[in-house]
Amino acid sequence: MSILGTRVVRVEDPRFLRGEGTYIANLPLPGAVHLTFVRSSVAHARLVSVDVSGVAGMPGVVAIYTGADVELLPAKADLRMINQDIEYPFVARDTVRFVGEVVAVVVTETPEQGADAAEQVIVDYDPLPTVVDSRESLEGAVLLHPAAGTNVALTFAAKDEGDIFEGCEVVVGLEIENQKVATAPLEVRSCVARWDADSGQLTQWACSQGAHGARDGLAKALAIDPTQVRVITPDVGGGFGAKSGVYPEEILVGWVARRLGRPARWTETRTENMLAMGHARAQKQRTRMGGTRDGRIMAYRLDVVQDAGAYPKGGAVLPFMTRMMASGVYDIARVQFESHSVVTNTSPVVAYRGAGRPEATAAIERTVDEFARACGLDPADVRRRNYLRPEQFPLTTAMGAKYDSGEYEKSLEAALAVAGYADLRAEQARRRAAGDPVQLGIGISTYVETTNPMGSGEYGAVEITPEGGAIVRTGASPHGQGHHTSWAMIVSHTTGIPMDKIEFRFGDTADVARGGGTGGSRSLQVGGTAARMAAETVVDKARKIAANLLEAAPEDVVIDTARGVFHVQGSPQPTRSWTEVVAATSSPLSGEADFKPEGATFPFGSHVCVVEVDAETGAVAVRRHIACDDAGTIINPLIVDGQVHGGVAQGIAQALLEEVLYDSDGNPTTANLADYGFISAVEVPFVERVPMETPTPRNPLGAKGIGEAGTIGATPAVQNAVVDALSHLGVTHVDMPCTSRRVWEAIRTAT
Repeated sequence: MSILGTRVVRVEDPRFLRGEGTYIANLPLPGAVHLTFVRSSVAHARLVSVDVSGVAGMPGVVAIYTGADVELLPAKADLRMINQDIEYPFVARDTVRFVGEVVAVVVTETPEQGADAAEQVIVDYDPLPTVVDSRESLEGAVLLHPAAGTNVALTFAAKDEGDIFEGCEVVVGLEIENQKVATAPLEVRSCVARWDADSGQLTQWACSQGAHGARDGLAKALAIDPTQVRVITPDVGGGFGAKSGVYPEEILVGWVARRLGRPARWTETRTENMLAMGHARAQKQRTRMGGTRDGRIMAYRLDVVQDAGAYPKGGAVLPFMTRMMASGVYDIARVQFESHSVVTNTSPVVAYRGAGRPEATAAIERTVDEFARACGLDPADVRRRNYLRPEQFPLTTAMGAKYDSGEYEKSLEAALAVAGYADLRAEQARRRAAGDPVQLGIGISTYVETTNPMGSGEYGAVEITPEGGAIVRTGASPHGQGHHTSWAMIVSHTTGIPMDKIEFRFGDTADVARGGGTGGSRSLQVGGTAARMAAETVVDKARKIAANLLEAAPEDVVIDTARGVFHVQGSPQPTRSWTEVVAATSSPLSGEADFKPEGATFPFGSHVCVVEVDAETGAVAVRRHIACDDAGTIINPLIVDGQVHGGVAQGIAQALLEEVLYDSDGNPTTANLADYGFISAVEVPFVERVPMETPTPRNPLGAKGIGEAGTIGATPAVQNAVVDALSHLGVTHVDMPCTSRRVWEAIRTAT
């Protein structure tokens, strides 16, 4: 029996549960200095002066640097498509553009001394007008980067195809706020750096989703060769996309280590994390959808204004993914998309669990419900009428997405069956007729997303130890996904080596030759495939060695993975073990592989959410959530369950609780977890996961990504459920987060 496809308990968990994880903040590094960042308390101002004169004589102060002291060139956006005239200084020089921007670096012997010294830095600001609303930024009345002459960082223009809604019997539209949220990983950002003057090498321990990407980012910023940088990523406590690449603070830690010739370290506070770590989502959307009265969708347009924050990073490119997935799971003849990414006096926006794809799904799934309402039809029926059909795959959408496989209606029917859809509608009708103050809402969403969207490859290697175990090396980088378990399952399945004898290595550029890191739900489909290919290479080498030991032709020797031995085909005895095979060779028995897939994969699924809404108070409670997520071939259903449950929790959180807020002057009002709506177990129901597998032809495993699916499907399902609960009262839309106050106001406005 194959181990693949079985519910194997994660092998990495026991040490975490025992408190034996290796996190950067706990790494011992004798003699290290500590960095404390002085951050702007003003959203937009000229820096008149940064007075550090009162700091030099304070206890433990080693050095203090302002923008004039840091010779590093300001960074331009990594992607050339982003406006290259907008630059990001590592320490502000002439102007600050968001609350939390670094204006000085204090270096001390202890972090406590740094906190005291930072309070003595006096910054004189000359305030400038602020702009925190992305639509106002697009108008350009306040320019954040005068040298660029515009606030627009990137535009994707719509094709001029005339009136795509001509001939439509029903046309609806919505204004949708896909609000800015904080990524808020459990582990805040942290890094440690050491500079070896003799070798000219920087070693940096990075809280990152990819050691090789962090290495290259550090090398570029510090103007040294990548071979001079070693990056190690130990255990990482959550990333969700926001820990990709390197932040200015992390670069400055490496710079200080080189400048002073001493190890340097920094761990941020939670408030710093909420202020300066990348935020997410932040799209203002306008949708229009048109079609026939019997529910056939003929045309759809999505217009987006993307808030990129003060300096355009990955968030500025999110509309590219939103554009790609704009038409979702539907067969729509005419589709248009236009977006403008603009800068504002807020924290920069980065990729976050789904990165542009949840925004696309939220837009079209809300609009499909509104279209169904206008047509007087059940939203499930409208979806059925418009799905792309299985026989149409593979296909290329109007937005250029090359879908691999999908059975969208099957996923909907599976979710509705588990939900008991007809009974739920009957209960909803009963409550409405009775005037029950607690109304029932049923929300549906069907989504498709792209994983490993750029179709990038990954590295894997397998080495057999003298004891007959295996060492697996991967360029992927886990931060909670269970990579050790999945890779061990794949290698055990291929080699017959027991999982408990398989060591997993990642996140060290000196040990792993290359890698693309973890992001975009790419790891298993490319990293797992590379590990399998490397294991197959090792097996092939071992067969030849075993053939000599068995005095047989190599083509006659097979591996019995159930026993983990080699024997002649048809003769189960005699056998040769991995230990015997390794002992018979003078060189290491290993193999490596680089797997480049045929393209991206497109997971899909349907979610059904059941909520209760108190019409007197606006309070919303999620009572049930059913998720049918299809990620192709499943290696370990237990890990998939965990990924879906976590994603659904984040989706519910955005729909009901989370929102980063600023006042009109650009002051953040949600700068800690007391003010920010962080979800807990109280708000999340048991997730009823409905299994479904539609393999992809684009990798040998048949696997698609699963890490972002729960979030993408859950958010619009919850929002649709809230609106559905109130639709008989005349409510047609409630923006996220659907807080009690917002729901209460929607009811009062409608009635």
